[in-house]
Amino acid sequence: MPWRGNLGCMVHVAALPRYIPSPPINSFHVGPLNVHFYALGYIIGITAAILITRRRWRAVGGDPDVVNDLALWVVPAGIIGGRIYFDITTPADIPHEWYGVFAVWTGGLGIWGGIALAAVVGAWRLRRLGITVGVFANAVAPALLVAQAIGRIGNYFNKELFGKPTTLPWGLEIPYVYRVQGGIPAQDLHFATFQPTFLYELIWDLALAAFLVWLGHHARIRPWGLFALYVAGYSAFRIFEESVRIDSSVYFLGLRLNMYIAIILTLAGIIWFVLAQRQPERPVVVLSTRARRAAAEASPAQAAADDAGSVAENTQNAEGTGHAESTEGTGHADSTEATESTEKAQDTENAQHTEGAEDAEDRPATDQAVGDPGGVATARSEE
Repeated sequence: MPWRGNLGCMVHVAALPRYIPSPPINSFHVGPLNVHFYALGYIIGITAAILITRRRWRAVGGDPDVVNDLALWVVPAGIIGGRIYFDITTPADIPHEWYGVFAVWTGGLGIWGGIALAAVVGAWRLRRLGITVGVFANAVAPALLVAQAIGRIGNYFNKELFGKPTTLPWGLEIPYVYRVQGGIPAQDLHFATFQPTFLYELIWDLALAAFLVWLGHHARIRPWGLFALYVAGYSAFRIFEESVRIDSSVYFLGLRLNMYIAIILTLAGIIWFVLAQRQPERPVVVLSTRARRAAAEASPAQAAADDAGSVAENTQNAEGTGHAESTEGTGHADSTEATESTEKAQDTENAQHTEGAEDAEDRPATDQAVGDPGGVATARSEE
């Protein structure tokens, strides 16, 4: 035992936890205001989605301020739709208070309900602005995934969205009171660590967002194509997630209700993508009606400015050309006068001998020139 009493007593190695510990709090106070991490996660996620969409919308030629305008409509719609979906699919998790159905700060936003209502409101708003909806949907798809990933951090602080019991080193510790509140089966209440499905979804959302961005840069994606892949890709992951989760839910024929919805939306998203890619290319509009009208009103002034510049340039060219021609003409004046004198002498001599012949030949030549439209067409085509 050579190490006893020296190095063994000097070095103390702290054992790493064999699970992911749950946070001790789920909110903090700023003065009288109680800030929940769940709500804060969604606020940060929505902000990130707006910033990402502004950048992507500008890249396709759109006005980034349209994103801000749209957010004023779709964010409230998404929260309302998400809460309605949660209340319908998990009624047992609604707080037993008069305001329970509205208590989004305690957790409980169904992503499918939020996306569905936000998409309807967003499409209505974009059509009123005169913008092609499918192009904007492609721009916003990766941003939605980033927002969802950030929002999943709020589930960690709420100690929710976990799966079956596990002994894996990344298992999530869930305190007993939250196991009971989560509505997990009674036979699983004695376990302390569970599958961190919120973490799995967070990683998947970010990976899928990166893939959609990459695909949009390396393939010709039609309008609605990326959004359809977002629906299919996220729903496909939810098939796995719903098979792992054991928290409270509405069951139908032995399966969680969200499992059926995930399967349906996965197939619908794949079919939607195939149909979108088969659509012929059509003109798309990325500027609002107001922006296009402003551009049309500004174009005559720009055209006048361009014409003024062209006139000035032509004037300078004309002056330079005239100067060159006058110089060249002066240099050849003598030779020109001599040539003209010789030609006049020849004409006078020929006129005396061929006066009658010229009269006879002039008329047919003139008629031939007038009556030769083919020659005129040829000349014009050569010009």
